[in-house]
Amino acid sequence: MTTDTPPAHRPHVSIVYCTQCNWLLRAGWMAQELLSTFGEDLGGVTLVPGSGGHFEITVDGHTIWERKRDGGFPGPKELKQRVRDVIAPDRDMGHIDREKTAPHDPPGTL
Repeated sequence: MTTDTPPAHRPHVSIVYCTQCNWLLRAGWMAQELLSTFGEDLGGVTLVPGSGGHFEITVDGHTIWERKRDGGFPGPKELKQRVRDVIAPDRDMGHIDREKTAPHDPPGTL
């Protein structure tokens, strides 16, 4: 996507969070992570107050994460990958896409 695309035509993320569970800060942090990573590729991120332990993230109305279904909350890596898979599947996310490798042995060890 280019930054010339009007915001109305860019993907929109919604995060529904439970106000009873005090998940506003978590939802806000996730919104910040997405906006920092995807910048102008997104048309916006909306925080939607909910209740009953509900926590759901959608992109253009399609659920990409649901707390009860997916077993908790996504980490930033998984969240960004799921959003990327919807809005720009060919985009390379750099270190986020690379497999974690075992650390090298320290010098002087066998």
